[in-house]
Amino acid sequence: MTEDTPNLRELNKRRTRDAISRAATGLFIERGFDRTTIAEVAAAAGVAKMTVTNHFPRKEDLLLDLHEEMAARLARTVTERTPGESALASLRRKCLAAIDRHDPVLGFSGPSFARTITESPTLLARLREIHEQSEDALAAALAAATDSPPADFTARVAAGLLAAVHRALFAEAFRRILAGEKHAAVAAAVRPAAVRAFDQLESALGRYAIRPPA
Repeated sequence: MTEDTPNLRELNKRRTRDAISRAATGLFIERGFDRTTIAEVAAAAGVAKMTVTNHFPRKEDLLLDLHEEMAARLARTVTERTPGESALASLRRKCLAAIDRHDPVLGFSGPSFARTITESPTLLARLREIHEQSEDALAAALAAATDSPPADFTARVAAGLLAAVHRALFAEAFRRILAGEKHAAVAAAVRPAAVRAFDQLESALGRYAIRPPA
């Protein structure tokens, strides 16, 4: 077994986590998020209640199980931008690619999943919190990319503008999915909107946080 190969314990933990999340998602969609208990999720997944809470300390994250990826993706995109690429260009590139592959992190889901979220104030609040975490992480990445203090005002403003594009696209994808549109139709509608939004930011942020050539 190489260092890059997950050991058996990690694989089992991942399988257990996935099984819990699938069981929870099914129950939440069938019964509603607020009417389903952690004990019911544990019984459906065939695990102890403590096992559920060990993997998911917050009930909301049983459904929003991609919360860590959602919160980290924008910041990681900026950190990993290519030499000569600006923060805006890297985020545009990654965003359009996510739309093309119908990425759930950008709001592509099934209508029942989207409906479960929109019908629960608790889940909507958690989703707003995740978006805020994403913006905060992006601001920190932009400050680091420009050798600025962690609370740099320019980085905060830039992060607010860039994160707003992704938040609006997520909301639009959800709206269209709830209206019964298929993923291909949703992507065809939101992609031009994303291009327009990034174009509008070009004059303000096109030369901001460009990664120096290698």
